[in-house]
Amino acid sequence: MKTTIPIFPKPIAALKLITTGVTVGPLVDSLHNQCLLEYDKAAIDIPSAGAPFWSTLLSQASQASQAVDNDQMQYLIRTSWYIPPLLGIAYIVLGAILPRIMTLFLDNIKNNVGDGIANSSTPSAPPVLRLRNKAILAVASTAFIIKLSEYLETSTVLNSSEINLSIMITAAIAQWALLDATLPALLTAIIVAIGGPLSELPFVAGGYWHYIPSAADYFPLKDIDFGLLNNLLGGGYRDLALSSITGPCYFAVTMDAIALGRWFDAEEEGNE
Repeated sequence: MKTTIPIFPKPIAALKLITTGVTVGPLVDSLHNQCLLEYDKAAIDIPSAGAPFWSTLLSQASQASQAVDNDQMQYLIRTSWYIPPLLGIAYIVLGAILPRIMTLFLDNIKNNVGDGIANSSTPSAPPVLRLRNKAILAVASTAFIIKLSEYLETSTVLNSSEINLSIMITAAIAQWALLDATLPALLTAIIVAIGGPLSELPFVAGGYWHYIPSAADYFPLKDIDFGLLNNLLGGGYRDLALSSITGPCYFAVTMDAIALGRWFDAEEEGNE
């Protein structure tokens, strides 16, 4: 039997996903921002408890002092006013819309080839409490994976971007296997792990943020000669640099967005 599910979540569930993306998303994202990138527009810099607030104000007042303080000061949160709305949109897309599309796609394949492909959709109507606990674990494990990326980027023990990326991929796949293990979620997370970093290119080209040289090891457009990219991203689009370690981070964020989306959906079904 063909699965029929709506592409868009119910309004309350959608609002909860957006709210989580706007509030929790930037906090989790800040766990590795200091070692990966710097925000160049509408930056939000909140120093940690050990850093006096007045030094932040002074660093913002003088470009020269900012260059010094950024190397020495530790921040509790480093983000931009553009990030909360972007993550609000991301959470509803990653946590609800894309997983539904993947489920419908896989169900259509299953119906076309018969029973040779096992049903990969989530069991129907699982308890809300179980989904809530999984969502909490998913968010916590995502925070751990993102913090792990900071450790790998700053540690001198494993000074290899290839090894760091392999560790991150292993951690992300382990998160999926332990907390989800469904094929739609895996396909969604893989697509986002590839497309997520690429989606940052217009923002990097537009000067909203840039990856610092020590972390910028991914130049996805350097060998591509395409006139449209010159119009969209500017003449220097081949030099736009990202960090390869963000791919597994996008994977992990997708997993917690999916877990949250399932929890919110179940709550709405229980209230009907």
